[in-house]
Amino acid sequence: MKTDGFVRVLWWKLVLIINLIDGKSMHEKDKHDVFSVEGVEGRNIELQCPITVPLSQVYMVLWFKDNAGIPLYSVDVRDKISRQPAHWSAPEVFGSRAKFNIDKSPASLLIKNLKRHDQGVYRCRIDFRTIQTQTYRYNLSVIVLPEQPVVLDRWGRHINGTKLGPKEEGDDVVITCRVSGGRPQPEVRWLINGVIVDDQYEQNSGDVIENRLLWPTIQRSDLNAIFTCQTMNTKLVEPKETSYVLDMHLKPLTIKVINPPNTLVADKRYEIVCQSMGSRPNAIITWYKGKRQMRRTKDEILDHNTTTSTLSFAPTTEDDGKTLTCRAENPNVNGLFLETDWKMNVVYPPMVTIQLGPTLVVDDIKEGDDVYFECHVRANPDWKKLQWFHNDILLQYNGSARIIQSGQSLVLQKVTKQSAGYYACSAINAEGETVSDQQYLRVKHVPVCATEKLAGSVPGNGSEPSGGNRNAILIGASRNENVEIPCHIFADPPARSFHWRFNNSAEILQVDAHRYTSQGNISILNYAPVTDQDFGTLTCWAVNEVGPQSQPCTFQLVLADLPSPVSNCSLPNRTQQFAEIQCTPGYDGGLPQVFVLELISKRTGTRRFNFSNKNEPFFILERLEKLSALMTLENNSLSCVVYAINQKGRSTPVLIQDFEIGRIQPYRAAPERQTDSVEWLPIAVGILLTVIILALSISTKTYLNRCFASVGWCVGRDASSKRGDAADKSEQQQTKNVLLPDEYECGAHCLKLKNVQMLRRHSSRKKNCSKDSNDDEPEPDVIPAQFNMVSCTPLIATPQHSDTAAREKDAQRYGGFGTTPATYQMVTSADHPPIASSAQDTGLEYRTHGSIVGILPSSKAVPGTAGGGGGSELDINVIKDRLLTTRVPESCV
Repeated sequence: MKTDGFVRVLWWKLVLIINLIDGKSMHEKDKHDVFSVEGVEGRNIELQCPITVPLSQVYMVLWFKDNAGIPLYSVDVRDKISRQPAHWSAPEVFGSRAKFNIDKSPASLLIKNLKRHDQGVYRCRIDFRTIQTQTYRYNLSVIVLPEQPVVLDRWGRHINGTKLGPKEEGDDVVITCRVSGGRPQPEVRWLINGVIVDDQYEQNSGDVIENRLLWPTIQRSDLNAIFTCQTMNTKLVEPKETSYVLDMHLKPLTIKVINPPNTLVADKRYEIVCQSMGSRPNAIITWYKGKRQMRRTKDEILDHNTTTSTLSFAPTTEDDGKTLTCRAENPNVNGLFLETDWKMNVVYPPMVTIQLGPTLVVDDIKEGDDVYFECHVRANPDWKKLQWFHNDILLQYNGSARIIQSGQSLVLQKVTKQSAGYYACSAINAEGETVSDQQYLRVKHVPVCATEKLAGSVPGNGSEPSGGNRNAILIGASRNENVEIPCHIFADPPARSFHWRFNNSAEILQVDAHRYTSQGNISILNYAPVTDQDFGTLTCWAVNEVGPQSQPCTFQLVLADLPSPVSNCSLPNRTQQFAEIQCTPGYDGGLPQVFVLELISKRTGTRRFNFSNKNEPFFILERLEKLSALMTLENNSLSCVVYAINQKGRSTPVLIQDFEIGRIQPYRAAPERQTDSVEWLPIAVGILLTVIILALSISTKTYLNRCFASVGWCVGRDASSKRGDAADKSEQQQTKNVLLPDEYECGAHCLKLKNVQMLRRHSSRKKNCSKDSNDDEPEPDVIPAQFNMVSCTPLIATPQHSDTAAREKDAQRYGGFGTTPATYQMVTSADHPPIASSAQDTGLEYRTHGSIVGILPSSKAVPGTAGGGGGSELDINVIKDRLLTTRVPESCV
């Protein structure tokens, strides 16, 4: 650093000596090339120093002021190849305010925030390596702008704001503009609406300049005129200005009612507008009807000194011929106002009322009676046309339908229940149409069956049968199933009693009254068919005070069962984006069926998406590529299951073979210490709890056996098993008549812990299974929109084996669905419990056309149960091995 400073000092001394030697000759040579430049104080300016040769030939660029021999700014380009040019600015002159842009064409010196003392002659000198030095001279003049003009009134007071006045017509305007400072001396002039009207100014004292304006006898046309005082001393910047707007008080010039209506309709609200122009400030407009002032008005200010007032009023028939007066006045001009009058012509549309014939009793009209209405009209002018409406629908004269219009009367002959409703009449004259208030006509009638509404709103009803009574409601039921059949009717007045009748091809029976309940217009029959003769047609009819129901409500009771599984499922078309799934439907169970496709998580057995088709078992899955990517991120995969649903419930689900969405990644083991802490802790706790429970069970059973032996109680095993079979049969017969049952078996990791008795006892009931909320929680930002999210309901159980290693292998191979290649016993209905073919069978499964859907554990799955080969002794090692191989989650433990 010290060496660089020393070299710089030597360099400047050398430059100074050269300038002293050659300065005089250079000044004489270049004095005729001085360029005049003007700059504004506080602004920026550029002084050009063009470099006409390549930059590699430049040695140095130096700037001098006046006749100074020491430069005030320098650019060293001697070593530009290895580093950037070195810039230096004298801190006592420009400092950081100056910057020489050598890369710009032409190169120039930028001076920021120009000061007054920056004025002078500047010289740019360019030293080259091999050619002659070039010099440029500039005579810089710094312009000092004047201060903002100040406007004074005739008494020498400063005028604040932006307005002059307010003045009145005929007044004189006397104002003075004062400007201070500026170099060179500025000009001061007055402009009105942008036109120069006075440019004669004089110097008051020092650097203060004034211009006095006299504008006599202002007129209405001078309103809002702009008086501007302007000063300037250079064209480099915009002139400085101070402007004022002339404000005046003016009287109103005109007043009129805008487009008054020729006639007014009585009791109809109108808005009448009165407009006044020329007043300033805004005119005050008042309304009068005769001598009474109207208060309901709204004033509005428009452009061009225009004020409007809107009167809102509803004339009556008594206002016809009266006068409305509109008055406008300026509060600043006393004693001057304008007003206009308008005479009203009031008419009104028809005034219409409807009335039921005075000889009729409103609450004693029934089907077959004659009814008439009268329409009373008062109108000015007279009415020209009369119309009648029933429930807002125009009635036409129809003799065949017994609808007769005569004068101002409407006659209805032999009314029916469809004649009930709201009636109204309307009259039309030149002023418009008026509709009367509605008159309700009540027509009493015998009950009628609400078949269509019943089929659409009552739960448990199916569609209409293809043959027989067209209005009959199809109801499916199993033997010994108690169904509730609701019978809805319409009646006015309400039904007093209901009657039910059963009819099959062999007999017609009257249903006892204690078998059904009635309330209002609905009766509910509790019916439980036992034999085939109990299926047939049920009819229901009601009676009210008018009479009995003519056409009863009909219900067709048919024997129904669960639908059969679908078969022959295939994938006719499949790509990465979509897949088509086609199956053959099975027997519908006697009822209409709907086909459902579900996508099941192979890792947890939970349902993720579902689709339905009410016509055929055909489904199209789209956006499979995105769904597959999502499953891969979740380390999961989905399998496809198809089943049918009718009113009785769900068929056996069928797994689509060779169809999988996503792929399960191989399991990555955690560090050894973490694995031990995660796996062995729940296993140890499970073993400990199991040992405690088994010890308590052994001691309790031993105690009970001793008590039974001492007292002599003994219950035969055959009797208990018969009672158990009877209870299972009873439970299987009590099925629910629902449209969409949701009875699924427990998932893989829960089913292994249950024995055969629990599965048989609860096979027809819904079971809950805990799930990993993190594994199958849907992500709405990733899953495509057409896949509908459903609740977590385990569907298919995992097969059971006697060998734990084989069971672990099958679970990993088939994803928890138990789809092994072995052959098992056929089961056709979910309502009947599976029966083992022999005592050596390891488990029972649901199978349809070679597709294994689910497997139930055998009676030997858990030692010590009723069907397990018995004894009170339990093998603790077997339980421990099972816990270790199946890796029971902590939630199940």
